[in-house]
This record gives sequence, C-alpha cells and structure tokens, in this order.
Amino acid sequence: MRSVALLQRLLHLVPVLFGVTVIVFLMMSLTPGDPAEIMLANQNATPEQVASLRHDMGLDRSLPTRFVTFVGHAVQGEFGLSLFHRRPVAAVIAERLPATIELSAAALLFALFMAIPLGVVAAVHRGGILDRLATVGSLFGVSLPGFWFGILLLLAFAVNLRLLPVSGAIDFAHQPPGLTGFLVIDSVLAGRMDSLGNALAHLLLPAITLGLPMAAILMRVTRASMLEVLRQDYITFAEAKGLGRTRILALHALKNALLPTVTVAAIETGSLLGGNMVVETVFGWPGLGRLVVESIFVRNYPLVQAAVLLYAVTYVLVNFVADMLYTVLNPRVRM
Repeated sequence: MRSVALLQRLLHLVPVLFGVTVIVFLMMSLTPGDPAEIMLANQNATPEQVASLRHDMGLDRSLPTRFVTFVGHAVQGEFGLSLFHRRPVAAVIAERLPATIELSAAALLFALFMAIPLGVVAAVHRGGILDRLATVGSLFGVSLPGFWFGILLLLAFAVNLRLLPVSGAIDFAHQPPGLTGFLVIDSVLAGRMDSLGNALAHLLLPAITLGLPMAAILMRVTRASMLEVLRQDYITFAEAKGLGRTRILALHALKNALLPTVTVAAIETGSLLGGNMVVETVFGWPGLGRLVVESIFVRNYPLVQAAVLLYAVTYVLVNFVADMLYTVLNPRVRM
C-alpha cells in the first residue's frame, strides 16, 4: 500500500515538471534579443552570416517545432550545445554543479544548526531576553537583501580585516586533485589540510550570506511550533512522571515540533537555488547560479532552459523527500 502511494506521488511530479518546462521555454523564446545577433555583434557580420548562424542554432524553426525537439531531447538527457561554450550543455552544467551543491549544502547546514537551537531556546524562555534577541535577529535576517549583506561581509572581513578571501572557491596554489569535483571532499580524500582550510575560508562568507535568511525563517517556525507542542497534554504528563527537562525537550517536544520545520526547510532549500544566483555573482563563486546569470544576458537558451529545469526537478524532489520524512518523524502521517 505504501509503495502504491509512493508511486502516485511520483506520478504527480510529471505534470508539474512539464508545466515548468513549458513556462521556461516560452519565457526564454519570447525574451527580446536575437542570440545570433548578440554573438556576432562585434564582428561586423552580414545579414547572411546572421541568418546562417540562426539556422545552425535552430532559431529559424517554428516555436512548436523547437519545443517538441527540446522536450524530446530533454527526456533523453540531451539539452543540445551551449550556444557560447560550443560544448554540450550537460557537460557545462556538470562542471559548475558541484560548486553550487557545496555552497547550498553549507548554507543549509548553517541555517539548520543556527535556527533549531535558537528556536528551541526562544520557545523555552518565552518572553525572556534570549527570546527577544532571537526574534529581533530573525527579523534582521529576513529583511536584509542577500546582495547587500554579502557586500557588507566582503567589505568587513575580506577588504578591511583581510581575514577571508574576496572571491572564488579556492586559491590556485591550494587546488586539490579533482576526484569528485567537490573541493572540501577532494581536499579530505587527498589529505590536503591546506586545501581544506583554504576551501572553507572561501566558502564561509557566501554560505552565511545564503543561509542567514533561511535560518531566520526556520527559527521563527521552530519557535512557534515548540510553543504549541509544549502546551500539549503529553508534555504535561511527561513532566508529571518526573522526566528531566532536557529529555522531555529532546525526545518528546522537539521531534513533534520539527514537522512544520521540515516543511519550511524543504521549501527554503529550493529557494537556495534561486538565491545562489545573486550570492554566486557577488562572491564570484564558480557555480551554476553565476553561469545562469551570464547565460541569460547572452540569450544562451539551451543552457538556461536545462539549468532551470534542473532547479525545478531538485525543488520538486526536495519537497518529495520532506513528505517522506514526515512518516519518519510521525508514523501517524501517511503518504
């Protein structure tokens, strides 16, 4: 029965992904500007040369024909050639994806390790100084624009104090052997502690910038959920049995309070992919988000379409995993 429900949920993802594909394709196709003209802008190209390039890129075909071709190739995992890299889109994305995953994972860990303890402490000490400080801090975290906060961190810790790097993912001299594409993992596997330290130093500021808004939201959700759980009868019963406060909070209250937090965390994890475009641009991070921004400016249709489709698939799958976690945190919840 559970496998049938799981299959049904997976089938529900198909129309969502198809709808995203249609929207992305139409938005990119209707965006003003001809990619062929942009590519040949500084080469004094003749109209015949522009027309020849448009034919090679498939832009002279009708919109429905281009869409059917795109979907057919996408189902097979083929997204064509990047118009400016002149290489397969999948290969270009594969080069940049590890850096984005590494940054998003670091931001997620920062948000979770910061938000959940603060949310619990704020709920336990409701109305106290810790609760007020956490609440005010969460308001700042939600309100600060990522690009502005990132620039402030750069000015403070990279430019003025010179404690951390300004941009990039790692210094060339500390580059570890490319085993997995993830700099932190590759540094550990190669036993290069100098590379690990350098990679973490580059990762710190963009991860904080990207994870702070998520931490602020998760803190508020965890606090509200904990306050609700602490008023339940089973918490009172556990206290009456003489269980310790720490055990009650860890084993009884927090586990049930995490259900709303998991929901919001799944949604915000998808938002990390959108937010990292700005953060990667500010910090010069060599990830997929920065690549997408550059590709939008030059109308690199195949790459943008493939990247956004990847974002959509990731977003949908993360929410699917969140639904699965419900059944782990609370067995009474069914798919």
